[in-house]
Amino acid sequence: MNLSAGTRNSMLLCVKVLFSFARERNYLPAERMTAAEQIKKVKVKTDDVSVFTPKEMEKILHAAPRHLVPILAIGAFSGIRMAELNRLDWSAVDLERGHIELRASQAKTASRRIIPITDNLRAWIEPLPRKGQVVRTVLLHREVTALARALKLEWPRNVLRHSFISYRIAKVKSADQVALEAGNSPSIIFKHYRELTTEDQADQWFGILPKDGQWETTYQWDHRARVVTLPESEA
Repeated sequence: MNLSAGTRNSMLLCVKVLFSFARERNYLPAERMTAAEQIKKVKVKTDDVSVFTPKEMEKILHAAPRHLVPILAIGAFSGIRMAELNRLDWSAVDLERGHIELRASQAKTASRRIIPITDNLRAWIEPLPRKGQVVRTVLLHREVTALARALKLEWPRNVLRHSFISYRIAKVKSADQVALEAGNSPSIIFKHYRELTTEDQADQWFGILPKDGQWETTYQWDHRARVVTLPESEA
């Protein structure tokens, strides 16, 4: 399997916990090390941050049908983690007050977070029906990556979040502010995201708006083969 270093380490930890439980119940000899305990963790590279360019993000959004817009737009223009977005309800998206409220139980850091709704994010989500879960099913994430493949674009891990943070710090120039919005530490923001993009690029990123006829956008989606077939005008 083609897994990231972090995912491999998490899976290894789960196996070690299972064997530890088995040893406590005397299902395994106490004096003998298991194969899992002999495996070392994989070194995780924390300085590889991949982002979309404004043109790439615009290309994806303009090719997206209505039901994919929440994942793409909220991910790209608020920086919410995908796991957090999967737990988010539309009731937490307050267009009147201009923010998204992420409760402590929904956030990875177990801390309540208030994320401002940018002008372009408002333009993307205001026309949508906003009841129930923001992400109706996690299977939509497969369709998102299939759309990127159809557009001949790679989909690096956490690319929407990395992109948001990189462009946001270029825009507001405050690691403390972006850390609060993204649920990260200022030191991590400063170390890994500062000066990856320019203020001009940030203006382009937060200036991506729906195209004319956006809400009529369609394509063919083969969920079994996980293949998106675009209309000729988009391919």
